[in-house]
Amino acid sequence: MKQPWNHNIHYHPQILKAVPHGAERALDIGCGEGMLARKLRRVVPKVTGIDLDTPSLELASARGDEIEYVHGDFLQHPFEPESYDLVASVATLHHVDARAGLLRMRELVRPGGALVVVGLARTTPRDLPYAAAAVTAACAHRATKGHWEHPSPTVWPPPVTFHDMRALAAELLPGSTYRRHLLFRYSITWRK
Repeated sequence: MKQPWNHNIHYHPQILKAVPHGAERALDIGCGEGMLARKLRRVVPKVTGIDLDTPSLELASARGDEIEYVHGDFLQHPFEPESYDLVASVATLHHVDARAGLLRMRELVRPGGALVVVGLARTTPRDLPYAAAAVTAACAHRATKGHWEHPSPTVWPPPVTFHDMRALAAELLPGSTYRRHLLFRYSITWRK
């Protein structure tokens, strides 16, 4: 049986590589049906997933996988500041104000911990060569891996451009690594 694949799942290994040694607690923001949270649970003892979408959380909770699933808005949920060794977010930041989202995520990371964001950004005319390459790569991946469509709500187009996300990451997360990825995604990795 083929493993589920889509543009977001493709970057899960990058998040798993960023888990700090000895991490005890991880937070998956916008966890959806819990796919990344379950992968994190293999390497982190206590994982919390938060999402606003009730049907997706019901799918996640039905697995009975020792993960705490929270129905709520991560911007307002009363998480204790600096309480997570890893804060991860995949395809969630474009659903909220990017500045507010990054500030809240940054606040939740413990000293020595990591924040990893994999996100979508709006394509501008200068991005067309990247987009053309991404379409070609996506078609090749789908031909060999298939495509799994998540049940969570989508936001399209993303409100912030790739260029603006790079600038925002540099401003709010000094020392972070911003990467533009082939499959219509960027990532930000930051150690506190």
